[in-house]
Amino acid sequence: MPESNDVRMTLNYTLDTSVERFGDLPAIGMAAEKSLTYNEFYERIIALAGHLSREGVKKGDRIAILSENSPHWGIAYFAIVRLGAIAVPILPDLPEADVHHILNEMEVPVLFVSQRQIEKIYELNQKSLKRIITLDDSGATQDVVEVTFFSSYLDEALALTGAEDAEEVIFAEVEEDDLASILYTSGTSGYSKAVMLSHKNLTANAYSAATMIKVDSGNVFLSVLPMSHTYEFTLGFITPLIKGCKVAYAGKTPTPAILQKLCKHEKPKVMFTVPLIMEKIYKKRVLPQVEKSILLSVLCKCNFGRKFVYKKIGAKLLEFFGGDLEIMGIGGAALNPEVEKFLKEAEFPYLIGYGLTESAPILAGGPVGDPTIALGSTGKPFPGVQIKIVDPDPDSGVGEIYGCGPNIMQGYYGDPDATADALTEDGWLITGDLGSFDEAGNLHIRGRSKNVIVMANGENVYPEPIEHKINAYSWVVESLVVENNGKLDAWVYPDYEFIDDMTEGQSRVERRKYIDDLCSTMRKEVNAQVSTASRLARVVERREPFIKTATHKIKRYLYSGD
Repeated sequence: MPESNDVRMTLNYTLDTSVERFGDLPAIGMAAEKSLTYNEFYERIIALAGHLSREGVKKGDRIAILSENSPHWGIAYFAIVRLGAIAVPILPDLPEADVHHILNEMEVPVLFVSQRQIEKIYELNQKSLKRIITLDDSGATQDVVEVTFFSSYLDEALALTGAEDAEEVIFAEVEEDDLASILYTSGTSGYSKAVMLSHKNLTANAYSAATMIKVDSGNVFLSVLPMSHTYEFTLGFITPLIKGCKVAYAGKTPTPAILQKLCKHEKPKVMFTVPLIMEKIYKKRVLPQVEKSILLSVLCKCNFGRKFVYKKIGAKLLEFFGGDLEIMGIGGAALNPEVEKFLKEAEFPYLIGYGLTESAPILAGGPVGDPTIALGSTGKPFPGVQIKIVDPDPDSGVGEIYGCGPNIMQGYYGDPDATADALTEDGWLITGDLGSFDEAGNLHIRGRSKNVIVMANGENVYPEPIEHKINAYSWVVESLVVENNGKLDAWVYPDYEFIDDMTEGQSRVERRKYIDDLCSTMRKEVNAQVSTASRLARVVERREPFIKTATHKIKRYLYSGD
């Protein structure tokens, strides 16, 4: 692994090295389809970069990508950074107004876009945008905007690359501290910030991950999360390329049935996911197996029996993911403790990670196979990363988490005040998260400092642990604990499929009473498990899902004023 101050810590050098080592191996493709080899991937990147350069794209320009995952996304990204230009990946689930804000602020001359996203730019009024390239070769409705098909543009680029009379393109020198990406966060606390990440920020974290993940070249990473989020980009895209592995994209958000089919075909060794996906599988596939069987329910009442049952279910779960999975990385939000306990007892190969976009992204996680990683923790600081707890409470040890390392961002674009609030003068990232270390050196996250509810008697209440207890109920999809006139309310979005099954043939009044009874019973049961200050005054049914970030964290600021 290069030293963190080495000029070779660029994405371009990282790719060049991988192509030299793994040229004929499969590099990237849609799951269950033919992949591009490292050589084919590289050839397309260099050709596309040359074509963009001939059209005037230069070092420092900002080029946006607004699309779902695909090999073309990866080709576009690497072509952009090859020129020393800055990639601006936009999360596909951002609304039109946010997309317009980003494109206008970044003044992009070129946009790569997909059919599912293109309508968001129909009303865009922006003079700097010279070319719109559709990654999936889709046209615009009624030709509202003029588009170029990616395949046509790439064919032109490849033809020019091989032509004797074509203008020779000399790429600018790119250094490790040059900006590679500007990523707009979709945070839980409102106001989206533009995070500036250098080549070294991204490669340092990817190299650290590559040292921890012991898989051979040629193995498969299955990608289900958006590449426009730094979690999937660094760990699920750059890390496998360093290892000489193949990245297989699942495509649209896969249902469990489609995911099972893709896993059977690809037999992935590594996947990165968010808690919501694993929690859904646990509730829909694991709990029903136990609850519908009297024998399994009885066995699960004692430790030995439960571990025996969970191990059997864990083997089936491993088979669901293709049978060869060695690491399931889980991050982006906190995992429900009950689900983690199941994964541990099932001997499922999971690993919890913790980080932020601002740290490109991992601060803590692993190491793989460490028996001292405590349940409920995020493991040890990542290789190359330092973590400290600032102003810890003398009794609990809980304080604010600060992180430092080569992966920490350069700051927020155009916002020196926000940058000063997030970075100390000596380069520590102020995460805004609260946590503590245990005796084995594991980091435990207690919640966001902004989320702490201060009760009338001065006691601090962390809403997240209460929500985990609520979310463990099989009839609950998600919940939010809020303060209301000095008391705690829990808003619960139920699983209406579950409710329908349980109230089949009943009237609306009976169905309403059933939900009210569930809420009332849950309130009593949860209150029996928490401190006096954390007890719920009310549990209220919410009729629609909460609005969430790309990693499925609820945007709390939208509900704090209710």
